[in-house]
Amino acid sequence: MLLRVVLLAVQALQLAGALDLPSGSCAFEENTCGFDSVFEFLPWILNEEGHYVYVDTSFAKQGEKAVLLSSDLQAEEWSCLRLVYQITTSSGSPADPSRLNLYMRFEDESFDRLLWSAKEPSDSWLIASLDLQNSSKKFKILIEGVIGQGDTDSIALFEIKMTTGYCIECDFEENHLCGYVNRWNPNVNWFVGGGNIRNSHSVLPQDHTFRNELGHYMYVDSVYVKHFQEVAQLISPRTTAPMSGCLSFYYQLQQGNDNIFSLYTRDVAGLYEEIWRVDNPGNAAWNLAEVEFNAPYSMEVIFEVAFNGPKGGYVALDDISFSPVHCQNQTDLPFSAVEASCNFEEDLCNFYQDKEGPGWTRVKVKPNMYRAGDHTTGSGYYLLANTKFTSQPGYIGRLYGPSLPGNLQYCLRFHYAIYGFLKMSDTLAVYIFEENHVVQEKIWSLLESPRGVWLQAEITFKKPMPTKVVFMSLCKSFWDCGLVALDDITMQLGSCWSPESLPPTPGECTFEQDECAFTQEKRNRSSWHRRRGETPTSYTGPKGDHTTGVGYYMYIEASHMVYGQKARLLSGPLRGVSGKHCLTFFYHMYGAGTGVLSVYLKKEEDSEESLLWRRRGEQSISWLRALIEYSCERQHQIIFEAIRGVSVRSDTAIDDVKFQAGPCAEMEDTTQQSSGYSEDLNEIEY
Repeated sequence: MLLRVVLLAVQALQLAGALDLPSGSCAFEENTCGFDSVFEFLPWILNEEGHYVYVDTSFAKQGEKAVLLSSDLQAEEWSCLRLVYQITTSSGSPADPSRLNLYMRFEDESFDRLLWSAKEPSDSWLIASLDLQNSSKKFKILIEGVIGQGDTDSIALFEIKMTTGYCIECDFEENHLCGYVNRWNPNVNWFVGGGNIRNSHSVLPQDHTFRNELGHYMYVDSVYVKHFQEVAQLISPRTTAPMSGCLSFYYQLQQGNDNIFSLYTRDVAGLYEEIWRVDNPGNAAWNLAEVEFNAPYSMEVIFEVAFNGPKGGYVALDDISFSPVHCQNQTDLPFSAVEASCNFEEDLCNFYQDKEGPGWTRVKVKPNMYRAGDHTTGSGYYLLANTKFTSQPGYIGRLYGPSLPGNLQYCLRFHYAIYGFLKMSDTLAVYIFEENHVVQEKIWSLLESPRGVWLQAEITFKKPMPTKVVFMSLCKSFWDCGLVALDDITMQLGSCWSPESLPPTPGECTFEQDECAFTQEKRNRSSWHRRRGETPTSYTGPKGDHTTGVGYYMYIEASHMVYGQKARLLSGPLRGVSGKHCLTFFYHMYGAGTGVLSVYLKKEEDSEESLLWRRRGEQSISWLRALIEYSCERQHQIIFEAIRGVSVRSDTAIDDVKFQAGPCAEMEDTTQQSSGYSEDLNEIEY
């Protein structure tokens, strides 16, 4: 359990209110500093004695919201946003707890981006630290408190502070120590030093920041150690945005014979990696340490001191800072995982294959009723192995990705489809190729029988040496040789599954968890339905969803409707902004009696709806992508309307809806052209 180094009692934090706080900050001493309660929701109440704002069950019911909105802000330099907050409940751990959410509202987007969320109750004030990457776009901070089902629930906000710099930086002069926490150990701990306080038997130094007795720093002292072989850990706030550069800090070691001072990183899965250790004690003054720090995904920095004997002395730490420039004038650019991603629409990107055999072939299938198209758009390119030109026993096709730096965690996702006989195991496998050792390790292989739909696979891996990902298609015998398709390979840094991952933004919906912010105009057997797998009626509807192949989508069941009957699915309210919006989604219209799918724009206070897009009749056995560009400066809704066709073979489905700011990057009827050519890759269109 983490115990705060300094308990965040109200009395200890009152000094913050007397300071001149920067834009986007508030200590809630006498007012809310330009943060206003949004009229449509409950107000945040300013405590009579100042110090905080709150919402509680004395005037709010379960599920009701209080929303606080800042004035226009800008972060042209990297900034850190800190919240001091508290959530309390009287009901233990209710099934539906109170929640505090923080959103960013960009001026050109019609939805709000969820950055952070908390629901754990506490009997003390807690700190959340959020890194805000530099951007020229204006934005607002929106703080939402949602009351849970507890009888005496409350949510309080003590301070909001937005400052230039990185959340990992700290000079330890603030009362809340920049969100750094001590991992409580009954035998050895980090303490706050300085401030004219002498509570140690050791002769402690002056701080480095001000070089006097009034400044503060952190220290660990062996005089308090009860049992050796134990460690004291000082843990930073978790990074919330990718960063790479030089982490520097000042430290002092007294004696240094019986202590070990180390620096670790720890990711959300709890994996530690040592990135620095004191090689020699240095001199008695403050020593500067510079450490190459790469945080492509969320992680903490941990300063750890271990004492191995009674002469450990003390270790002091001060002035932690970060620079996006690499240490010692290194010029290596951080690795971008995008280099190892490809949708094959233009060419092979950074993938290649060996010269043995025909290998993988880049193909394009015209949308039709008999063969599924690619996964990206339904009418684009993908890779195909074991085609009618190459299918033969003993066939092996290897597709190599670019070199990946070692000692980083990767999440590999890709979509695949197989067509053939019942026995298809090992027809597609993924290997890791360690370049320095010429070692291949299988990390994934095909197990299921052919289904003829695009399925998603995801693999998390981490290797100490530089590696390459290899996609291998193997044809052992005639009965094993079917068609193997590969598309939309994406590589991301970090784990595929993060225990702290946020829900998707209101601008996106895959229907995997629920219907997101969409509502039904009426809900009965003839409404839109959320479903996974095939639809009940043969020769109509999709075999699986577009997102993963085994997930959920929305569809109309034509056998529950009559000819001409409508089902309407309404988005949540979208803010009006100047400029273009781009709506993308995937639709499936397969079946001899397929009716009509339309998309409408409904502006606030208008009785009429504007038609944005329409498709009529059977389109393809594939999921097809739609792109709709529109403008609207008033609050509005998007409506998906499906009309049942002439027969029960009229199931219509949608999936993966996404709203984006700005114009659509490419229009639906744009023809993709290949910009690359390889001698052993024949492009086939059929």
